[in-house]
Amino acid sequence: MEKVIFNTYGDGYWSNVAKPVEIVDMRLGYISDELDFGELRVYFNTDTWDTSKDGLIYTDSQFKRDLMAFVKQQGLVVDLCYSEQGMQGDDYVSLDVGKEFLDSWAAKFGVDLAAMLREQEAAFAAKWG
Repeated sequence: MEKVIFNTYGDGYWSNVAKPVEIVDMRLGYISDELDFGELRVYFNTDTWDTSKDGLIYTDSQFKRDLMAFVKQQGLVVDLCYSEQGMQGDDYVSLDVGKEFLDSWAAKFGVDLAAMLREQEAAFAAKWG
């Protein structure tokens, strides 16, 4: 598989670093009960971006442009924006996604969003009772 590279411009609130970042995975991290809102986590190779040294990618304009182009190229609906700063990870960028994105994700990858929600709720109940 060909490497996926997004670039940063260095204009985010939490980083002034401009460089290529290797993307290694994308996953849905959360889905709302109404299946109309969720979180997309874009995982990156920590050898290409180290949040302790480079800062958070959060709000970088070029990273978001590259992500939006990639999402569109994959046939997904571009219905996303950066989530809040506190949701960013050491190895992923967190984005809010809407119903249109979720529906296109489910159609492309054959995902049952309602089943994902049930798994999410079961995991929460098992951990927190």
